Amino acid sequence: MTPVQTNRRARLRPSHPEILDASDLSSTRSPIPIASTVTTSEEPDSEKEQAAGLSKSALTLVLLASFMVVLDFSIVNVALPSIHRALGFGGNSVQWVVTAYAITFGGLLILGGRIADTFGRRSLLIAGLLIFAVASLAAGVADDAVLLVVARAVQGMGAAIVAPASLSLITARLAEGPQRTRALGLYGATASIGFVAGQVLGGVLVEYTSWRLIFLVNVPVGIAAAVWAPRLISSVRRSSKATHLDVTGGVLITLAVAAGVFAISEAPVQGSFDPPVLAALVVAALAMGSFVAVERVQSAPLIDLSLLRRRGLRTAAILTFVMGACTAGELVVLSVYLQQALHDSPLAAGLVIAPQGVVGFMTGMFGARLVGRIGMRALLVASTASMGVGFLILAHLPSSGHYSPVFFAVVLVGFGVVGTAFGTTVMAASGMAQSDQGLVGGVVNTTRQVGAAVGVAALVGIAEGARARAGVATLSGDRTAMLVAALVGFIGTVAAWYGARTSAPS
Repeated sequence: MTPVQTNRRARLRPSHPEILDASDLSSTRSPIPIASTVTTSEEPDSEKEQAAGLSKSALTLVLLASFMVVLDFSIVNVALPSIHRALGFGGNSVQWVVTAYAITFGGLLILGGRIADTFGRRSLLIAGLLIFAVASLAAGVADDAVLLVVARAVQGMGAAIVAPASLSLITARLAEGPQRTRALGLYGATASIGFVAGQVLGGVLVEYTSWRLIFLVNVPVGIAAAVWAPRLISSVRRSSKATHLDVTGGVLITLAVAAGVFAISEAPVQGSFDPPVLAALVVAALAMGSFVAVERVQSAPLIDLSLLRRRGLRTAAILTFVMGACTAGELVVLSVYLQQALHDSPLAAGLVIAPQGVVGFMTGMFGARLVGRIGMRALLVASTASMGVGFLILAHLPSSGHYSPVFFAVVLVGFGVVGTAFGTTVMAASGMAQSDQGLVGGVVNTTRQVGAAVGVAALVGIAEGARARAGVATLSGDRTAMLVAALVGFIGTVAAWYGARTSAPS
């Protein structure tokens, strides 16, 4: 066995055989839904970081940073018609305001997570916040379509640093147990309320002020968070030994994910067989294949491929993809339905969807207690099934302004989304070395982002395709899209049932 293989095994295997793997969470009935603190052979930097801990004020700042990124992801959709008119985007090109952000955000998440592991999570969080704030300012004052698209791409870069850095600050600085589980519940709750709050706040700003404020509102928040971060988040003196970053692997995985997100996002607009779309798919496949080949021979790979054989991380990635695909597509289809079929204003449409975020927030707040009572496996099965049932109700969208079935459906979806997000985050991080927590955050966020791109492309494509074939406004496409989302949600239920079952440690 080579030294590299030995090192990889040491990072994966707990030092005590009685320690549970993440996939054992379903059998845990105590208030601690995961194993006792795992004692592993950690690098000195990792030990120092966990010893530094995370105060309540520091956790609040980390959650604020996460909220800002999630809010920005959804707030822009409401403003696209106003941006189209103001800057003179031609045809469907206004979609690049969303696509440019999605490409850089999704493409750089894994690399951003590993850089945070290597060079320091607090420093990367501050850098990401400043990049995000400056790019938001540039987007808010842009008077040209190209400048706005470029600013959005840079915004995505900043977000790709903030997202894994903020999540890994929680998982790396809080030991496994009730404190980390509660913090991850708050993280999921914050993400849920931020995603739906974007719909409501976007409607308010567009309807009563200007679309520019949806970007400018990030500037003071991002700068204030960057200024306070050094004061609230304790520093960790990193060892002076040389650090190594797998640049080749980072470039290849970034290219693969970015090209894939581009192809998925552009296929519904340009057509699946459009030459740029096909070229992007080929580039994504070649880059991913090259990445796997490079990682197999790297002495210090960007992603230790043996990590992907861990059931906890693998199941979490699958469920996060399902969650992202269902909910991102649902929010777009439902928003269009409310505004076009029921003729609601953007603000009214946001308020109809708001209960989804409120219920999600409550689920995140009490998620740790729920896991302590029913176990992780039961939570994930119930959450994904709740999503499926909610989408099944939405497959019977009313043609008039009767909101009761929509309200009941979004309540079920809200519980399902955050229950799944919370459970998968705990599962993915459990048992992982502290030095890999940034990477775990990158993987979890990447699968959600890629899932969101697939979901929007597929569900919106189904809905718009039905309208195009009918030549008039019709609800058949919206209902079919929600039925597809329900089927995907139930597939997630099956994956949760089998993926979260009790097993021996990997």
